[in-house]
Amino acid sequence: MTTLDPGRGERIVVKVGSSSISGDRRAQIEPLVDGLARLHARGQVILVSSGAIATGMPFLGLEDRPTDLPLQQAAAAVGQNVLMNRYQRSLTRHDVVAAQILLTASDMEMDSHRGNARNAIERLLELRMLPIVNENDTVATHEIRFGDNDRLAALVARLVGADRLILLSDIASLRTAPPDEPGSQPIDRVPYGDALEGVRLGASGSHVGSGGAMTKVDAARLAADAGVRVTLTATPLLERLIAGERLGTEFEPNPAPTAA
Repeated sequence: MTTLDPGRGERIVVKVGSSSISGDRRAQIEPLVDGLARLHARGQVILVSSGAIATGMPFLGLEDRPTDLPLQQAAAAVGQNVLMNRYQRSLTRHDVVAAQILLTASDMEMDSHRGNARNAIERLLELRMLPIVNENDTVATHEIRFGDNDRLAALVARLVGADRLILLSDIASLRTAPPDEPGSQPIDRVPYGDALEGVRLGASGSHVGSGGAMTKVDAARLAADAGVRVTLTATPLLERLIAGERLGTEFEPNPAPTAA
């Protein structure tokens, strides 16, 4: 595995899942921001953050993620505002300003929209802002959406030519089988092109998120194809990862990457 070295000035995309920053784990925003600020001080960092719907749910009296599309959109409209406010309040401790970017799947499919998104992110990085990207859940539909923000994060990493993508969730690493099964072992490294034969990946067990281990593997492969090194680990481990510890599961990048 390659340790993360924030002193190298890498361009890093960090993705965090809904279950890591909402509900009982809302307090994880503070240490997450501390890590982001450290990366920001030494290079360029983009945060892809889920959590709009999950953050909005309590304000609408909801305990479980709604399946009704208009209610999802309503929760996202409330939650996105609250979530960005929480991020900015925390980032202010480090004198860092966040910039909100909301994307739909069609934005990444249309050349002009994709180019506009790239130009906006590039300029924000030049201005030393910290872009925070999320799917525009308020206007997204079941038929036309990313499906989960792991894929969105991989597409953003490809779009901006990131050096590394860090996928944060509530699991410390991929495993050869669900962790409660006998013989389940952590996977620390996935060579480029490895089909992970014999590995059984589970779905999300979260009542607020939409992704699972398989979506993270798919996203990691999508980013690795474009030459992006990918690390998958748990949100509370970000600071230790930045400090140089070998943690989580690393997907090695394509040595002959494809164009974004």
